[in-house]
Amino acid sequence: MDVPPHPHTGLQTVSWLFSGEVEHRDSAGVHAMVRPGELNLMTAGAGICHSEVSTPATTVLHGVQLWVALPGAHRDTARDFTHYAPSVHVYDGARVRVFLGDLAGAHSPVPSFTPLLGAQVDLSPGASVAFDVAPNFEHGVLVDMGQLSAGGTPLDNGDLWYQSLGHHELVLVNSDAGPARVLVLGGPPFDEALVMWWNFVGRSHDDIIEYRRLWEANDDRFGSVVGYPGPRLSAPALPNAALRARRNP
Repeated sequence: MDVPPHPHTGLQTVSWLFSGEVEHRDSAGVHAMVRPGELNLMTAGAGICHSEVSTPATTVLHGVQLWVALPGAHRDTARDFTHYAPSVHVYDGARVRVFLGDLAGAHSPVPSFTPLLGAQVDLSPGASVAFDVAPNFEHGVLVDMGQLSAGGTPLDNGDLWYQSLGHHELVLVNSDAGPARVLVLGGPPFDEALVMWWNFVGRSHDDIIEYRRLWEANDDRFGSVVGYPGPRLSAPALPNAALRARRNP
């Protein structure tokens, strides 16, 4: 992977790897390595740019990058970067790494602008676990490896299962002969209308036009990445239509 410097606004990127290694550089002056089992949380706020390059020793790069929309009150916050390596917490037959929020008695100290939950959960063959969860959270279970069930629903590799508000428990059962690995995600519903285009999160079509204009003009809003051996990405052409804000359904 070789992604040249590119911009973001109004969001945080949550990078979590299962294998491989990525070299991160950003316009906040951060130069960091993204490794398996270690959280790298980048806050774009009003504007940031960064590059992402897999290291020469990486043969298989596998993981997730989650995008978290910032609430209106904080969408223009300063750019920032946080690294955190959670310990493995054993809970009722599951191995849990909590990188955001709280789960199964484990806590991540990483601050977030809205309440969030992010955890890797590994289950051995035949393992069953019931987590106490916040009923005011929506929850998702993303299957990375294995076959298991969440809330009684059979899941396979790549499936994303959704649990709505009002539940106090999240149940995972691995009845398969092999191990299973999932990400458990959660948070209260995001009730603001958003426009997301390319790497920008805004509130209107005009926001996006302005972000794109500033990026193409090399404006200080995004800064620059030092140490990347090549040019930065140019923004794609805007669609021939007005972008409309959308709310969480």
